[in-house]
Amino acid sequence: MRLVSLLPSATEIVYALGLGDDLVGVTFECELPPADRADRTVVVGGADTRGMTPGEIDAYVRGRLAAGEDLYTLHADALAGLDPDLILTQDLCRVCALPSGHVSDALDHLGCRADVLSLDPYTLDEVWQSILAVGAAAGVPDRAKALVGGLRDRLAAVAAAVAGRPRPRVAVVEWTDPPFTAGHWIPDLVHAAGGEPVATRPGARSVQVDWSELRDAAPDVVLVTPCGFHLDGAVAQARAVAPHFPGTPVWAVDADALVVRPGPRLADGVEAIAAVLHPRAVPAPPADAVARVA
Repeated sequence: MRLVSLLPSATEIVYALGLGDDLVGVTFECELPPADRADRTVVVGGADTRGMTPGEIDAYVRGRLAAGEDLYTLHADALAGLDPDLILTQDLCRVCALPSGHVSDALDHLGCRADVLSLDPYTLDEVWQSILAVGAAAGVPDRAKALVGGLRDRLAAVAAAVAGRPRPRVAVVEWTDPPFTAGHWIPDLVHAAGGEPVATRPGARSVQVDWSELRDAAPDVVLVTPCGFHLDGAVAQARAVAPHFPGTPVWAVDADALVVRPGPRLADGVEAIAAVLHPRAVPAPPADAVARVA
């Protein structure tokens, strides 16, 4: 089966299912093993925001959306040339990836007959269900069941390790300028790690808030998980967040690897957050996973 992934989390699912050799098309944001990068066609492009501040990125996104313009570009001819059997896409967030409707319209225009599977999880359990859906659509349902079973076992081990311990109140900052509180599956990660998420929106879209709303929630710990950034970028932003929470521990988290992409590595995120909240109960996380800044 020839697979095309139009979002980074789907690419991670494909590799976790042992289907990397079947992946022929990806986005410019997908993270691939070095040996595979030259052999995958990029079918979705977008702006390079690496030199922009969070405020500049927010202004760029708001401006594009207000003008009715897309944040991502589908290279339709390249997609058609790959002759895919299955395309993995989403409708969860216009800021995060190309909407599935754009893909369907392009396939109709090109006369392609690929199946399109939209992955739109809002909770952690729905993330696991999306892995099962990819496995079923790609013809490897047993692999998907085994993968999800292993992920659930890891979360059960964390739950057992932190059982009976006080649950710290945890505020999560998903964007820093302007501040956004975390939504979707991220509060589930905090709860699974032995924390009590506060000022979050479990199972719903993240929203812009005032710093006062986050402070008034009286968090014991603040996690900074800026969408689109690994640990270095998260650390830089967490340092700007820390003055808003004097006396409260502020931690930066590798957001793209552990928190914001709905794929198998969310289990790594739960383990890393648990290590922050309950350091004597669970193993220390990798050095590139989290960092305390205040």
